[in-house]
Amino acid sequence: MRAIDKRVVINARQAERLLAAVEAQTIDGQPRRSSGPMLKAFFAVMYYGALRPEEAAMLSKSDLQLPESGWGELLLSETAPIAGASWTDTGKRRDRRQLKQRAISEVRSVPSSPPLTLVLHEHLRRFGVAADGRLFRNLVGGDLAESTIVRVWDKARKAALTEEEYASPLARRPYDLRHACVSTWLAAGVPSTQCAEWAGHSVAVLHQIYAKVINGLEQRPIDESKKRSDGIM
Repeated sequence: MRAIDKRVVINARQAERLLAAVEAQTIDGQPRRSSGPMLKAFFAVMYYGALRPEEAAMLSKSDLQLPESGWGELLLSETAPIAGASWTDTGKRRDRRQLKQRAISEVRSVPSSPPLTLVLHEHLRRFGVAADGRLFRNLVGGDLAESTIVRVWDKARKAALTEEEYASPLARRPYDLRHACVSTWLAAGVPSTQCAEWAGHSVAVLHQIYAKVINGLEQRPIDESKKRSDGIM
């Protein structure tokens, strides 16, 4: 298990620009071929809720505990990693199963911040849900293709980032949105035990993956103390 490269982590303003660039990906006169607007909420649950892509793919309306505005809750119980049609019992590309490192039917609760609550309500208003209740599907109601997710995200990076940022590791993969979320929680002072619970990690794994982030946070008070001391002297 490798520690994340801090260069992949985006800040709040960059996230807003990227999500807007996802939503803007439409084809004039062909709304049924425009994946971007429907995928805005897909990427938003990764950035604001630290969902894995395969968890976001299975998010259903019944998993949402949302007020009209403000803080809500996501109740996760299923994941659907891409395995290939020949490797699943159903013949579909995604293999439905319980959450990673969880027992069957075990639920993981994740907070829905006010911005995420707003995005999810807007998604439901505009796009509704699939026949089985899933929020995210392709334009004909089937499973999201990984190629579509990657293509839309790459276009968003090109549109929202500078040339230098686009060439860098910054949010290069959609999964990096999850890293940004956990890093934001840690930076906000959320205890690592709570971050681990929300992200679906053990505390030990969280400390290993986010070691550089945690070390940076631990160094911050020391640096601030040095600045105050320099000012006195």
